[in-house]
This record gives sequence, structure tokens and C-alpha cells, in this order.
Amino acid sequence: MAVRYISRIDEIRKKISERNYRLTLHARARMFERRISTRDLVTLINSGDIIEEYPDNEPCPAVLILGFVTGRPCHAVVAHCEDHLRIITVYWPDEEKWINYSLRKSE
Repeated sequence: MAVRYISRIDEIRKKISERNYRLTLHARARMFERRISTRDLVTLINSGDIIEEYPDNEPCPAVLILGFVTGRPCHAVVAHCEDHLRIITVYWPDEEKWINYSLRKSE
């Protein structure tokens, strides 16, 4: 499973470097309210790791990336469409719901 994550993150980073991504209105609003810049988002994705996959997400399969913004853990949900990335949302993970911000706590 780790190999699949590595190849997928490489593909995502390539699209980011090509500026081949779109921010949803929801992502823009969340970034604004959480004071996360586009530069922060790009850094998060370029240095982050995929921690979950959502293969059945519509219209494109998506992943959850854990990265850091100004030293603080941050999550980004990124849909990997054939011809572009779609940034769905960006948020500060709630430590009550995550173990080391990378594994969901059981409910």
C-alpha cells in the first residue's frame, strides 16, 4: 500500500508544480477563515504524506494529505482527476479525533 501512496503523491506534486489544480469555493472559504494561503497549501502538499484514500469520491478519487503549515499539522483533501487536481478542503485536524494527526481514533 505504501508504494501506491508514493506514486500517487508524486503525481499530485507534479500537478501542483505545474499549477494544474483548482480550489473549490469550499476550499477557498475554509482557507480564508483559517488563514491558510495558497503558498501554505502548496507547501503542505509538497512536503506532506497521504494518510487516507477515498477511491469512491465523486467526481474524482481523492486523498487526505497530512502536512504542516507554519509548524502546525494541517489536512488537505485533494481529488486527483485525470487532467487536474481539485482541492476540496483544508483544515486543522482536531487532536480529539486523530492519533498523531495521521490515524483516526476509533469512535
